[in-house]
Amino acid sequence: MTVSSPVPIVGVSACRRTHENVFVVHWVMQRNLEAIIEASGCVPLAIPAMARHFPAGGIDSILDRLDGLLLTGSPSNVEPHHYGGEPFEGDLNDPDRDATTLPLIRGAVRRGIPVFAICRGIQELNVAMGGSLYGKLHEAPGHRDHRSDKTRPRGVRTARQHPIAIAGQGLLRRILGADSAVVNTLHAQGIREPAPGARVNAVTEDGVVEAIDFPDSPGFALGVQWHPEITYDTDANSRALFEAFGAAVRAYAGVDTAGGLLTAAE
Repeated sequence: MTVSSPVPIVGVSACRRTHENVFVVHWVMQRNLEAIIEASGCVPLAIPAMARHFPAGGIDSILDRLDGLLLTGSPSNVEPHHYGGEPFEGDLNDPDRDATTLPLIRGAVRRGIPVFAICRGIQELNVAMGGSLYGKLHEAPGHRDHRSDKTRPRGVRTARQHPIAIAGQGLLRRILGADSAVVNTLHAQGIREPAPGARVNAVTEDGVVEAIDFPDSPGFALGVQWHPEITYDTDANSRALFEAFGAAVRAYAGVDTAGGLLTAAE
C-alpha cells in the first residue's frame, strides 16, 4: 500500500505500573501525546516498558520504525546501579522502563534519530550516555528542594516556578533565542555529572542542570528538566521546543511541512 502523505512517527516512552494490585499496565500521560500531535505535527506511538521480554533485536526493530523519540516524565526514578550510585529505599522505581529506555536512547542517538527528553527523560538521557544523577536532589548540599508541593492544587504545582539561565551556546538557546526563561519544577532527581559529550544548556540559581544537548551527535538530542508538555498550548517557549523537535523529526523522516516526501534534490 502506498501512503501519499506520510506523517512521521514519534515513539513515546511508557511506564510500567500495577493497577489495583492486580493488572499490569503501561501508561503515558495524554498531555505528552497531545503535544506531539498538536505542536510537533507527528503521530505518537507508545512504547511499552517490556524490553526484557522482547525477542533478540527488538530494540533495533523499534528504532527501524521510528522518526523520533520522546522520553517522558514520571514519578519513578532511574535506579542508581545504572550510574554507580548508592542504593536508596522508599522511592518508586521502574526497572522495566530503565531496561527499555536506556538502550533505546543509545540506539537513537547513534543513528541520529531526534530525541527530546523531559524530566525523568533528561535523567535517562544523561545516564544512558554515561553520566550520573543525584538520587535525592533535595538532600544534596547547596541545592534546594525541586519537588512539587503535593499540598497545593495541581494547577499551582505545575505552574512555572523559577528562572533558569540559558547558556550562550547550545540547542536550547537556538530554539528559544533568549538568555533566560521561567520553568516549572517537579523533580526529585537531577543531573550530578553530565555525560561525556553532553553540553549544559541551562542551570538554576542553585546550580541544578536544567538542560543538556549533545553537539557531536548526528541528530537532534535535547533534554530538559522541566515539563513543557504541560504548558505547550499556553506558553510560547514550551511550544517552541515541541515545534523544533517536530521539525527535526520531519527532517530525519525526509518529510516536508506539508507532509510530502522530500526528494534527494531537495
